[in-house]
Amino acid sequence: MPRKKKTDDKNAKVVNPNVMGLRAEVLEQPITETLEINYMPYAMSVIVSRAIPEIDGFKPSHRKLLYTMYQMGLLKGGRTKSANIVGQTMKLNPHGDQAIYDTMVRLSRGYGALLHPFVDSKGNFGKVYSRDMAWAASRYTEAKLDAICGELFRDIEQDTVDFVDNYDGKVKEPTLLPTTFPNVLVSANKGIAVGMASDLCGFNLGEVCDTTIAYLKDPNCDLMATLKAPDLPTGGELLYDEAALRTIYDTGRGSFKVRAKWRYNKAEHLIEIFEIPYSTTSEAVMDKVAELVKAGKVKEIADMRDETDLNGLKLTIDLKRGTDPDKVMAKLFKYTPLLDSQSCNFNILIAGMPRVMGVRQILEEWTAWRMDSVRRRAFFNMNKKKEKLHLLKGLQRILLDIDKAIRIIRETEADSEVVPNLMIGFGIDQTQAEYVADIRLRNINKEYILKRTQEVDALEAEIADLEDIVGSPKRIQKIIVSELQRVKKEYAVPRRTEIVYDHQITEVLEEVDETPDYPVHLFFSQEGYLKKITPQSLRMASEQKYKEGDGPFLYWEATNKDELLIFTDKQQCYKTRLCDFEDSKASVLGDYLPTKLEMEPEEKPLWACIPGDYSGNLLFFFDNGKVARVELSAYQTQTRRKKLTSAYSDKAPLVTAMLLREEQEVALISTENRCVVFHTASLNPKTTRTTQGVNVMTLKPKYRVEKALPLDKTSITKPARYRARALPVAGALLKEEDRGEEQLSLL
Repeated sequence: MPRKKKTDDKNAKVVNPNVMGLRAEVLEQPITETLEINYMPYAMSVIVSRAIPEIDGFKPSHRKLLYTMYQMGLLKGGRTKSANIVGQTMKLNPHGDQAIYDTMVRLSRGYGALLHPFVDSKGNFGKVYSRDMAWAASRYTEAKLDAICGELFRDIEQDTVDFVDNYDGKVKEPTLLPTTFPNVLVSANKGIAVGMASDLCGFNLGEVCDTTIAYLKDPNCDLMATLKAPDLPTGGELLYDEAALRTIYDTGRGSFKVRAKWRYNKAEHLIEIFEIPYSTTSEAVMDKVAELVKAGKVKEIADMRDETDLNGLKLTIDLKRGTDPDKVMAKLFKYTPLLDSQSCNFNILIAGMPRVMGVRQILEEWTAWRMDSVRRRAFFNMNKKKEKLHLLKGLQRILLDIDKAIRIIRETEADSEVVPNLMIGFGIDQTQAEYVADIRLRNINKEYILKRTQEVDALEAEIADLEDIVGSPKRIQKIIVSELQRVKKEYAVPRRTEIVYDHQITEVLEEVDETPDYPVHLFFSQEGYLKKITPQSLRMASEQKYKEGDGPFLYWEATNKDELLIFTDKQQCYKTRLCDFEDSKASVLGDYLPTKLEMEPEEKPLWACIPGDYSGNLLFFFDNGKVARVELSAYQTQTRRKKLTSAYSDKAPLVTAMLLREEQEVALISTENRCVVFHTASLNPKTTRTTQGVNVMTLKPKYRVEKALPLDKTSITKPARYRARALPVAGALLKEEDRGEEQLSLL
């Protein structure tokens, strides 16, 4: 019998199902315990060991890949197959080969996601500005470390950083890379963890070096004086907003705007876009422009194509004759990702804890960490030189009597006694004696020993200098400054992202709606024909023509710019503008809406309204006696959608609808000739279009609701007889004097 599991939860239950003759015990675990034991370790692992970069600017996957390439000798040697690098990296990174190769692609020069790529690539590595351009498999591409990686691994063997065991404990790997410049601010980095994320934009290397030097000299310096703005790998134009950038510099959060670079080819009357924002892709831009052209929002474009080649990105837009290219680009900047916002979230791991920091705080943490690395390097070199000095001082003792040393060695019978006898004969320690004993016979001469011992004075001076460095933060800062100056001189490149200041920004013009606006009269027939007639035409002939068997249904006075909502028997709502209809005359039938709006086969319009500013409510009357009140704003869309599905409930057939601008009384009449008068205030509005509504009128099985009319549109003379005190009610039979000759009202 299996042992029962213990639990501290008094409410936990143990279930012993008998499945296939085997008894098993299932323990119900509290959700809080599950989160603590299972979810929290996973979340912390993702945050600390995967998604968030550290102060050297790298995530663990980046660091493991680059260190593996360094160990393979790819900093100075030739390129090797990417598959070889991926395989070697798996000794440190226990993930699949595809994940490792994807990491290499992002760091490569060919992909172009970094201002200063760390991988010198050969072959097809895709492009950061393309969504669909796939990179070649690792067996086809080659790679090595770029020259700037020398600054990542400089003096890594001199105890500048800590090393830990890899996942199986067989090799060592660095916890951080001893970067000689603030790579965390230079290399763009993005990661999504559990409950948090990180989004670091890149800055120009030269500006970062200058800013770090200025910070070391004065921690309260104005960062914006040297760190002008972010610099993105894909270039573009950064719209300078000092307040937004200062917020990012101070808090580590915020956003700034970047737009594409373009030029106008006057000879061929076309626009060429050759740099786009870092946050988008060429395919996304093409798709959005095509959508705008199809919707008629940008009518000046004749054609657009992607002419990207080995020379780089190029999107070409052919313009129609007489088109102003500046106005076209102003529209595209407003409606497409050609002008986009780049968000910032400077979330970095500091001593294993995620922290969102501004630029000054990042520089503070980086300089403190780098000063410790330089101090450790100086201390390591100092100890090495002290060891060498110690050996040379032992060699100096031998200089006093070389013959004695030879005699001691020659006269000693046992090999194990040579070192002790030298220690006794010259008063030196074991380390020095072993060093002397290991000198080759040909080097036991006065000249050799004198040359070696002459280094003593120089070593003592170097050791004193290193001791001063270890104990002097000012000297360490000077070393860091000199390294930053050297890095800037060797690797800095001009800015890729141009800064556009306020006075240079072309205002994005508001789209001018060229639709003429004038009053019109609308006539909607029972069969679904719509006529739009101007007042002048209506005065000339007011008698409307209808198809045989058809007649008037709805009528409005509107303007040419108004929208029209048409509800059909298939729970769909079609949205159209009155300007899309040609002006008509009373003597014609008008536009047949199922054909004009491309409705589905056998779909018929039931009701329509002009929404105006989308304030108010819609009342839907169903034949089962229910009434749904839906806010009109539920049908408002940001884009010009032509059709909304699930426009109302499909649980019962729709009898009619009503546009409700203000509360009023409504009469509901059934096929049994019963009537209920109720106030619309008794119905609560819903934001869900498919709400079934509330039951207002109870019906016998063979009857249904036939009509719904505003009370003032009916012939009821004594409405008190039909008013409902509470809903639902069966209603009262209509008296003869209240029936009248009911006409279809214009709702």
